[in-house]
Amino acid sequence: MALAGLTSSTSAVASSATAPTKKPAGAARVSGQARVFYAYSPHDDIRFSVDARSAPFSRPVDGLPQGMPTDARGTVTISHWSPEKQRGRRAEAAVDCLVTGGDTATLTAVVTKSEDPKEIGERLGFSVRNGGPGKGRFGFSWAVSNLDVVEGKPVQPHVGTCMAPAPFAPVVKGGFKVTHAALPPLPAGWGERAAGRR
Repeated sequence: MALAGLTSSTSAVASSATAPTKKPAGAARVSGQARVFYAYSPHDDIRFSVDARSAPFSRPVDGLPQGMPTDARGTVTISHWSPEKQRGRRAEAAVDCLVTGGDTATLTAVVTKSEDPKEIGERLGFSVRNGGPGKGRFGFSWAVSNLDVVEGKPVQPHVGTCMAPAPFAPVVKGGFKVTHAALPPLPAGWGERAAGRR
């Protein structure tokens, strides 16, 4: 919500910086599927599949009726099998945010299907680095990050949109493609309502 302090004058400057004769920028996108190596569970079979595409200003919320420039659509699937525990986990989540920077992206998705009913509705954070084995990498919010301390006790706080750790886990099979696109100009009047509530 840090962007909410921007005013329409900022929007006008951003809009005027884009020449009308230029082709519209393509959409940011992340696609692919891969098995990754997680150092703390080296024998586990952990796989992710991502199909995410930016959809700016498509998710209106109270205070931001035009949505966010990082709004996105798509799906992330998670598959984790532990041979040691003879137990697995599968889940599917709907993408709600995506932002790219060169060959790297962060995205978030809200769990829609899971073998654990308690996970339904939880937002998860992911990061992706373009490439296959030896180049591609992947990060996920519940592994080595997103820890807070409340009254001296560790807790796992809520994941905000597009919040994820660096892509720490190397791709060992398959791979991901990150298509970068700059953030779009803000529409006129964007954020004024939210700024007025401060």
